[in-house]
Amino acid sequence: MNHTTFAKTPPMGWNSWDCYGATVTEEEVKGNADYIAKNLKEYGWEYVVVDIQWYEPGAVSSVYRPFVPLEMDEYSRLIPATNRFPSARNGRGFKELADYIHNLGLKFGIHIMRGIPRQAVHANTPILGTNVGARDIAHPNSICPWNTDMYGVDASKEGAQEYYNSLLKLYAEWEVDFIKVDDIAASRLYDIHIEEIKLIRKAIDNCGRDIVLSLSPGPAPLQHANELKANANMWRMTDDFWDKWELLYGMFERCEKWSEHVSEGNWPDCDMLPLGHIGIRSVDGGGSDRFTRFTKDEQLTMMTLWCIFKSPLMFGGELRDNDEWTLSLLTNKEVLNMHRNSHSNKLVYRENDKIVWTAKDNELTYVALFNATDEETLLTVSLDQLGITSPKNVKDLWVNVEEGIVEEKIEAKVPAHGVKLIKLF
Repeated sequence: MNHTTFAKTPPMGWNSWDCYGATVTEEEVKGNADYIAKNLKEYGWEYVVVDIQWYEPGAVSSVYRPFVPLEMDEYSRLIPATNRFPSARNGRGFKELADYIHNLGLKFGIHIMRGIPRQAVHANTPILGTNVGARDIAHPNSICPWNTDMYGVDASKEGAQEYYNSLLKLYAEWEVDFIKVDDIAASRLYDIHIEEIKLIRKAIDNCGRDIVLSLSPGPAPLQHANELKANANMWRMTDDFWDKWELLYGMFERCEKWSEHVSEGNWPDCDMLPLGHIGIRSVDGGGSDRFTRFTKDEQLTMMTLWCIFKSPLMFGGELRDNDEWTLSLLTNKEVLNMHRNSHSNKLVYRENDKIVWTAKDNELTYVALFNATDEETLLTVSLDQLGITSPKNVKDLWVNVEEGIVEEKIEAKVPAHGVKLIKLF
């Protein structure tokens, strides 16, 4: 089956990184899954993703502990730390947690680092289904500069494909639906790792289960767009995204550059939504335990840009602490309908940080008027610029108000760092 059929619309869900760093526990994962099932599933939110180092028993924050022992099976494969994931005892891995999430009608995902554990290489543990050991396939000069867990895999070596096959066989047995592979789309030392991406793609294709493939971190190189589309469902356009205006401001240019590559099953990824209660045990992003530093206008801008660009949506906060405002951002049916069903999504113009995007859905036209300046500004776009030849009704989607008929142009005063998102019908 073609991998682009695995994610016909941009994946939506929750990831543990922004609130718990490398330390999330089984109970925290279940608690957030319960919240999604009760409050968000009906709006299309479905993935529950355990981020990095679920195999590290002593993880304390988003700061990695270098060269510590990791939980691993006899075939060089990392397995969940049972002090954090009790249901993984006796070799059960993530199967019981996946069952719990599936029983809620949701999907289960995990984060992995590319490569093979260094501790496997140093002990030369076996590779399942081969006569080779971990040392035979390791690329000892291919390392991650920010995490000491892995060596890269040398794709030219006998056993390299079999190693990745064995990983995906294990994940399929656990009934994993989504894997986020890190240090691969844009490694700080080596650029993109195309050969390892191809090994993973082939392993997924041979594992007997439809598993969405997400590649991190970014910025993924634009010149490799076709190879990314041929192998992955989503890939990061950016390094880790946090609740800082300058990072959100920079996303407008990234979306503009990548918009022509958005297609069914291929989703350039703006990264996670650092909304709500974040930083609980994650000190990444220059903050501590906090609610998002984005203003309400900036939160609306982020949600609108991610949705009109059709980025995957992965919420980063502790969902159970959401206030009404944060929940309202995640449950606006018309905005999410645009995210799921629109097409022809593109920039109309950018002029002195006044930015207008549009998208279509049958007879509907969506228009987002973004004010990326530091003061309230009047934004204007004509129906002619939008390719519209007749008067239209106007509805503001975030405030849920119909505003009458427009005949020639749309004008709106938009607050600093804010947005006005309208539907024309």
